[in-house]
Amino acid sequence: MNYTCIDLFAGCGGLSLGLGQAGFKHLFAIEAHPHAYATYHRNLVVGKDYQQRWPKWLDQSAHDILDVVGGKNAELKQLRGRVDLVAGGPPCQGFSMNGRRDPSDPRSQMINAYFAFVDLVRPRAVLLENVQGFASMPHEAHGNYPNFAKAKLDELGYDAFETIVLASDYGVPQRRPRYLLIGIEKGSLPGVNPVERLKVGRKHFLQKLGLSLKPTSTFEALSDLETRTGVLIDDPDFGSRGFKALDYKAPKTKSAYLRLMRDGWPGKPSDMRLARHSDRLVERFKDILENCPLGQCISPEDRERFRIKKRSITPLDPTQPAPTITTLPDDLVHYSEPRTMTVREHARIQSFPDWFKFCGPYTTGGHRRKYDCPRYTQVGNAVPPLLARAIGETIASVLRDQDIRNLPDSSQLTKEGAPMAWEVVDGHERLPVSI
Repeated sequence: MNYTCIDLFAGCGGLSLGLGQAGFKHLFAIEAHPHAYATYHRNLVVGKDYQQRWPKWLDQSAHDILDVVGGKNAELKQLRGRVDLVAGGPPCQGFSMNGRRDPSDPRSQMINAYFAFVDLVRPRAVLLENVQGFASMPHEAHGNYPNFAKAKLDELGYDAFETIVLASDYGVPQRRPRYLLIGIEKGSLPGVNPVERLKVGRKHFLQKLGLSLKPTSTFEALSDLETRTGVLIDDPDFGSRGFKALDYKAPKTKSAYLRLMRDGWPGKPSDMRLARHSDRLVERFKDILENCPLGQCISPEDRERFRIKKRSITPLDPTQPAPTITTLPDDLVHYSEPRTMTVREHARIQSFPDWFKFCGPYTTGGHRRKYDCPRYTQVGNAVPPLLARAIGETIASVLRDQDIRNLPDSSQLTKEGAPMAWEVVDGHERLPVSI
């Protein structure tokens, strides 16, 4: 059974992509930045049945959620009873441990618009995803933002369940801790805890996709994108400016993770433009790779030796998942090549499949930094699609069990081909063997 969803603060589409892989049918998405929306629209909307479901009262373009909530009240209320899930991650910069964590930051206030939208639409389930720092962000009236969010869900008629998950536990080659808050209609499934179900279902989720319980390493994610043994060509989009890219050749033997990223697609991945490093910078990267511990930020002593102020430079460890991908291209150094990572390599670490193409500028600077949303930023801000898929499958199973509970004839559970509910054994949920 397919369920419907709406994605708020959709960015370039990582959450939507994963929810779609989990079987959700999107009605529409709201994203304010034109660059991020262009990527979303190109990959997830154009030429797909999603385009026909998008309501005619909302243009297929970038929208500020405040404008939609303020100007489309009647249209949103008419969706009641038709939306199974409202999902989204209000902009995280105000909550990030790497930022100033300013509660008055306008981006921190977007959570109010998120709950205003939920109030208008009243979906069966709610998903709020954010950075780990959200869990400790102070709130003037409720102590912290999670308490505020749970109070809002309670007020709107939802039971709330929260957790912090590591993306690497669900096959993503990146540690990336994320805060999750899931709301389901009060009393609809007594005794069911969606976040515990997400954790219990982890092994089944990985095995179904052919992935190991051992975390996916950066080498498994990126080895086919190394340039040392490949051929470099002029970048298809920026070759006239002197940029090079790898002439990609898909390996005959693929790891389970690479098979997921290739997704049966025969084409060449985009967004592989290599940075143009000076000789001096290349030598510095070589020094970092040879003399600094892999997988951790370079030490204060090494920063002093290199005469750099940036604190977050990390050479990747090929045997481990990457640290959290950021929006900056120079935070990570390739594990075996003296260079920064391409947009495609960042996308691989985020679990975007190779057919997914990003739009807009690669980077930005100066006064444009406040207004642009370049490709590196889009990737860094995204929810890893593979993690989103695991979350989506869990929420879909909860919705399915709600439907099964409401069936007049429970014998339909055993009909051939019908989905089976989770079993409760000794007070604990478990997946049936036949699921």
